[in-house]
This record gives sequence, structure tokens and C-alpha cells, in this order.
Amino acid sequence: MHVPDDHAPRSTAPAGVSRRQFLTTAAAAGSVVTIVPRHVLGRGYQAPSDLVNVAVVGIGGMGASNTRAVMSQNIVAICDVDSTLVDGRLARWAQEAGSGGAPTAPEARRGNTAAAGSAWQSWDTTASQQAANARFAPGDAAAELQKFVSAAGRIRRYADYRAMLESQQDIDAVIIATPDHMHAVIASAAMDLGKHVYVQKPMAWCVSEARHLARRAAETKVQAQCGNQRHSADENRRGVDYITSGVIGEVTQVHVWTNRPIWPQGLPRPEPLTGDIHSGRLSQDRLMQAAMSAIARNAAPPSTLSWDLFLGVAPVVPYDPIYHPFNWRGWVDWGQGALGDMGAHLIDFPVWSLDLGLPTTIETTSTPFNDITFPLATMTHYDFPAKGRRRAVRLTWYDGGFLPPTPAELGEHDRLAPSGGILYLGTAGTLLCDEGRPPRLLPASLHNQTGAPKERLARVPHEQHEMNWIRAIRGQDTLSSPFSSAAHLHEIMLLGLVSLRARSKIEYDGAAMRATNNLSANQYLTRDYRQPYRL
Repeated sequence: MHVPDDHAPRSTAPAGVSRRQFLTTAAAAGSVVTIVPRHVLGRGYQAPSDLVNVAVVGIGGMGASNTRAVMSQNIVAICDVDSTLVDGRLARWAQEAGSGGAPTAPEARRGNTAAAGSAWQSWDTTASQQAANARFAPGDAAAELQKFVSAAGRIRRYADYRAMLESQQDIDAVIIATPDHMHAVIASAAMDLGKHVYVQKPMAWCVSEARHLARRAAETKVQAQCGNQRHSADENRRGVDYITSGVIGEVTQVHVWTNRPIWPQGLPRPEPLTGDIHSGRLSQDRLMQAAMSAIARNAAPPSTLSWDLFLGVAPVVPYDPIYHPFNWRGWVDWGQGALGDMGAHLIDFPVWSLDLGLPTTIETTSTPFNDITFPLATMTHYDFPAKGRRRAVRLTWYDGGFLPPTPAELGEHDRLAPSGGILYLGTAGTLLCDEGRPPRLLPASLHNQTGAPKERLARVPHEQHEMNWIRAIRGQDTLSSPFSSAAHLHEIMLLGLVSLRARSKIEYDGAAMRATNNLSANQYLTRDYRQPYRL
């Protein structure tokens, strides 16, 4: 715990047991271990087990949202390769606290009530969610922000996660929200030191990294959560309950789509153009290169950015402002494109509800792909074999504006939400889970006659994905999205990119982690790290 020396709390851990050992035991034992409440210790003392010391690696974007969600804990360190991002975020939080502390909302939890006049009835918050909420107070976001801002001067800052892990011994848990290519190496290093980890989706850049992280989480027995926060949402779990109820019969097809990318893709490197753009035929590629050369800065990185640390495990590429921040998602070296960004949210639920194993064949088609940035749009077919009583399933992914056909049951005035969704086709009906609306059975008559499904899944208190991780560390809850299942989801998702990069259909032997029909595709299941990085 990070407190002034003259207010150091007394430890409730047994003599000879460190605070970290106590937290580790609590996390491993779950509800068997009781966290000692502060009132037992007397006024003015706080049990070491009450708060978790959290370090954050990557404070821009979702890293800020994740940090905001755990400000009830001790934020003891912030690490980011770009100090401007840290300064800006701390300044915004200070301004927010000064204006009353109204919380900056994280990514909206999906699952709003049905629109007025809808043919589909809507159901109240599930009884399971209400019961889960009653277990814990939701927290006071404004007070937590005020506390954080008042203590911000004591937070240690780093550019290099390795220096942070080596020098700061009071860290219990690490949030990792860097660009995708650094997730695995940072999480692995933290777990090797016995620290709990929360890793933003996608949890890994390639299949071998996902398997490694799941294995290390099991070996180190830390609480390792994937940051696909929609996994903890009540309405999303209701969608799973619909499928497992069997109301739409046997599902044989699933369609999943997103409006991503919302960042540049399909681009060449920002390099100077060679030759005269006006000589000869003007191809699309030549025109794109001319456009990129026009915006190329050929500038050194700002003094506030460590470009070498940003590159990390990836190959050396000269700096250009087009890459950072945010736009890295579209570049193959660092991101995973639309599929990596949204697949962990959307493919998650069919994998979960249908108990899908690994696909045996995967085939991705796309708009032109130059191996440097992901294409503007892709479509991927995943074929999953039959399992037990479940039939074989084909799951199709769409991004970049591609959409599945609109079901006739929606009617002429309703359309699939272009932002994203999931469509399950069963032998007795259809389930539509599109963004911004609760799950709906099709046709509407089936939905209204069936009513809300039986609640088979437990719910996460207040749908707080990050606090679920904190409570798991303290032995008060079980993880919503542990690496043991998240790695499987990510392997499925990332195989679509293997097919894209291999430019071929993949026949996959999951047990051997091997493409059997195109041996050259196997190179895309893993990656060689730039020295001195290693898992």
C-alpha cells in the first residue's frame, strides 16, 4: 500500500507472511479467505488486504478507462512510452476532479432498452444481476477520483515497463493497455514476478503468445483477466442464456460483424515517392503511395516519446506521426486490425454459448492487402466440427462495411445495426444481438411469446469488469474472463489473420497448433522478437 510513512497501516497477515503472499493466498483460495475489514483493526488503520497496489502500463485510450475503473485502489505507478499522454491524462483528471468529479464514462456497456414502439418486448435487469449488485456497493466514482488526484504526486512514473517491474517492489497487480504487440511480453514479465495482470484485448498479437499467457497464468496462479469488458455485461449474458436455453433450436450458422476499422488501413508506408507520379498509367497503389508521401514528415520523434520502447518486440521502423497514437491499430507490426479490436468482444459470445472448440478450417478474403497495413475490409469463414449433440457450425466474420444479409423477420423498416452485432441462425428461430439493443428473438412473435430466458449464467456485480478482477485478487470473486478461456477465444480470432496473411484457406490441427495444408502459414502463428525482448 502506498501511504505516508507516518500513517503506515498495521499488517493483518500472519507473522512472516508478506503482504503479497497474503494477497496471493487470498486470490488462490477465493471465498475461503476472509478479507479483514478495517473496522476490526480500529479507527485510523486500514488492512493491507483492503486495497490492491496497481500499476498501469499504457495510459492512453482504454488504459485510462481501466485506470478510472479501479481508482478505489492504490494506483502506485504509471508507465507509458509517451510522457505527453501521461501529462495530458493527469491534467484532465485533475480538471474533472476540480469540477466536481463527474466520472468520465468508459466504453458504453451494450444492451440498452428497446426503442419506443418496437415490436419486441424488453425485459428488466435480470434477477441474477440485481442479486450480484447487492453483494457489493457500486463505489463513489467522484470520491475515488478526488482521492486519486490528491495522491497523484506520489505515483511513480516510468517509460520502460522493465525498469518499473525491477525497481518497484510494492506492485501487486498490473493493467496492460499498450499497443497489441506488447501485451504478451509485459504480461508474461509481470506474471513471472507473481503479479496479477489485467490485459486489454486482444490479449496477444499471435496464437503462440495467447497459449503462452494461458500457460503462465496457470503456472504462476495469479489472477489474469482479459480486458474484453463486454463479457461482464448483463444483456450480453442474457444473449448466451437464450442460446443455451435451446429456444432457437440447433444453431448451424453465426454471423458477426463490426463497422471497424475507424482508423487508417490499406495504406503503404509514409515514404518519399520515387519517380514522376504523372508518367505512365496511374494505378491505385501508385496513387496511394503518392498520398502517403505527401503527408510523410520525415521527422524525429518528439523528445517526450521513446520510439524504441514503442517498437518493443517489433521490427525497427522509422518514426512517423501517422503511427502514434491510436493509428497503430491498422499496422501489422503493432496491431491486429478490426478483427483483433472487436473480435474479442463479438466472437466471444458464440464461442461461449455454443461451446465452440478450435475451427478445423479458416478462410479469409479481403480487399487488397499489402502485408503492411490490414485491408479496408475482410470476411472470414470459420468452420467448427460437431461436438456432442451440437451440429457443426459455420461462423462468418465481417468488417469494413461488409454485412450479412438482413433477416426477413426484421421487416422492411428495420436493419442490422451497422456498428456491429451477432446473428445466430437456428433450426427453430433466430437470435439477433446487435449493438445498442438487447438481444432479440426473430420473429418478434417468438420473442414475445418466449419471454426472458432462464438465467443460467452468474452475473458480475454492477457489470464492473475491472473491479471483478480486483475482487478476484482479494479472494472475493471469480474472474469473469480468465486467460484460461480468453486464450482459446483469441486463438480462434487470430487464425483469421493467419489465413489473411497466408493468402489461403487454412486447415488447422489445433492439438498440434499447426496448419496442415499450407506449411508456410505456420510462420504467422508466432513471431520472432527483436532483441533483447523475450517471453
